[in-house]
Amino acid sequence: MTIRAIRGATTLVADERDHLHERTQELIEAIVAANNLDIDDVISVFFTCTPDIVSDFPAAAARELGFGAVPLMCAQEMAVPGALPKVVRVMMHAHLDTPRDEISHVYLHEAASLRRDLAQ
Repeated sequence: MTIRAIRGATTLVADERDHLHERTQELIEAIVAANNLDIDDVISVFFTCTPDIVSDFPAAAARELGFGAVPLMCAQEMAVPGALPKVVRVMMHAHLDTPRDEISHVYLHEAASLRRDLAQ
């Protein structure tokens, strides 16, 4: 099996812990479903948030979905003037037999505008 990186992003309406968890879990579940993954296929998950998100770590939301044994890391995204606000991004590394150009990257809500070439 090959190691593949799967990208995705979502946006928040407000920086509130429950909303962050809801949107993060929605994104993770969509990536897992779109790529026919099992948690055991996932090697690691790297999250970033724009600087306007401080209510909690997206990794905490992933642990609630059963990703407790998967290495998870969070970081702050660059503060680029004029960039889309309240964005949670993810890069998930997984064992997949899927060719690189057939990976399903998932961009939800306003984040679909970030990568129109990849958004479904």
